[in-house]
Amino acid sequence: MAAESAGFLSPTGVEIAFLMVGLVTLGAAVLTVTTRRLVHAALWLVVALGGLAVEYLLLTAEFIAWVQVLVYVGSVVVLLLFGLMLTRAPIGPSPDADSGNRVAALAVALASAAVLVWVVVDAFRTTWIDLGGPPAGSTGVTGAGLFRYWVLPFEALSVLLLAALVGAIVLSRRPGASDRAADSASARRAGGPSAEERDGRGGAG
Repeated sequence: MAAESAGFLSPTGVEIAFLMVGLVTLGAAVLTVTTRRLVHAALWLVVALGGLAVEYLLLTAEFIAWVQVLVYVGSVVVLLLFGLMLTRAPIGPSPDADSGNRVAALAVALASAAVLVWVVVDAFRTTWIDLGGPPAGSTGVTGAGLFRYWVLPFEALSVLLLAALVGAIVLSRRPGASDRAADSASARRAGGPSAEERDGRGGAG
């Protein structure tokens, strides 16, 4: 006699692990959007994306899990930190990161989450996974779906990330007070006049 499958009141170890990792991922996502430190937000984003990779592993989608780690954790977050360093963003708490519209932001977030959940549930309401066929997260199935149906959005995302990197480089090369301070410090070490002294001489002449 075949053993009965686990029901809602008797979850398996994989289901318990899936729930626990999901709670950790949800907590990291909440901390990502609530912390006032940009670097901490990026690090909590790493935890959230890593939790999603673990969820994919528990769903036996190994290829999607490693793509999640390599592309998002290894590329997107590194690009985000690289942009923060290039734009000289403040490391500590930033008052500019808090607009004061927390109630409106919470309402928009809840509405967006409700719409996304409704769309996903409605789209996959009658969808069943063929356990006898190839795994849903295998390399062949994922590659066929990506390069057959999602190749244009994939390339558009690549161009968007490149534009973000170029924009960060352009912003970092704008002359400002920090550049003048660095120039003055270099001039003092070399024994020459600083930028302020040169400006004063020019104005006196």
